[in-house]
This record gives sequence, structure tokens and C-alpha cells, in this order.
Amino acid sequence: MVNLTRIYTRTGDDGTTALGDFSRTSKTDPRLEAYADANEANACVGVAVAAGNLREDVVAVLTRIQNDLFDVGADLCTPLRETYEFEPLRVKEEWVDELEADCDRFLAELSKLRSFILPGGTPGSAYLHVATTVVRRAERRVWAALAAYGDQPGTAKGEGGVNPLTAKYLNRLSDLLFVLARVANLEIGGDVLWQPGGGRAEPPR
Repeated sequence: MVNLTRIYTRTGDDGTTALGDFSRTSKTDPRLEAYADANEANACVGVAVAAGNLREDVVAVLTRIQNDLFDVGADLCTPLRETYEFEPLRVKEEWVDELEADCDRFLAELSKLRSFILPGGTPGSAYLHVATTVVRRAERRVWAALAAYGDQPGTAKGEGGVNPLTAKYLNRLSDLLFVLARVANLEIGGDVLWQPGGGRAEPPR
């Protein structure tokens, strides 16, 4: 159970922060950037749920995802180790399977996509498009962390790599959020389509 008794600690005033195994690292560490972006993505999903006037079945999926994103952050902030005193939260393959099943289920409601689409339409759709872009950035940060630290367990605090399933989860999540953004526009008849050239008429020849 989380027990937050103080919000400020002053321990980060030197530009460092604690990882989940209590080792300290720079606030520019790509692992920190990855879980910070996952946290931002969670906030974006929260805005979509709170202000997007979304369907109940969509909200149910997004609420599960918000809980998952906290676990993604917990995973990313705890380096892989060979053994732990207390087993940390880790992203599981089954979570990725759930996202893929949700993608297939909601995609069945949609027409085939024959054009790029614009973020917009309903507020819920616009908010979900914002969440999609933030999740994609979070995935890129995870790949940067993997490039820096690898995916193998270490033997001491702060030494281990990054769980690659976090990147896989975020990749599938961005796909699902894109699909749900399209679902949110069904009530207005469908997607807002991209018009090459900004919709300007072709000049006379």
C-alpha cells in the first residue's frame, strides 16, 4: 500500500531522483523520461475519461488502462534484477493480449480507413488522439532506455536493464487509443478526414 505523508522531500534538489530499487540516478536518465511520459499519458487518458463524454464500454477499457499505466511506470522505474526481496510489478504478456483483443473488438465497428484522419470531431476523440501521441512518445523513450541499459537483469541496485514488454505494451496501447478515438467519432458519422493541400482548390491550368 502506498503511504504518502509528505509531497516534497528536497532529495531531488541536486538533480537526482530515486528509482524503484532506491538507487539514485539523474533526472535526465532515459528510464525516468520513459516513466514520466507514461505518467503524462495516464493524465491524458484521465482527461478523455473525465471530459470526453465517452461510451461506458470505452470508459471501462480506459479505466483499466489507467491502472495499467501506473504499473508500467512502476516497472520502468525498477531495474531488472536476478532476485528481489519483494517481487516488483512487471508488465505481463497477457496485458498486451488484452489490448490486441480490444483493438479487434472495437475495430469491428469501424469502416475501413482509406485516408489519414485529423485529430478532432468530438472532444473525446480529440483527447484520445492527444493520448495516442503521448503514448507513442513514451514508447520511444522506452526504446532509448533499452538502448542505454539493455534488457538483462543486474546483480546490484541500479544496474539492471529494462523490461522490453513495457515498450510492447505501449506500442499496442497507442494502436488501441487510435481505434478508440475513431469510435468516439461514430456519433457524428465518422472520421474527420485529411484533405491534401489543406482542402484548397487546385489552381486553374
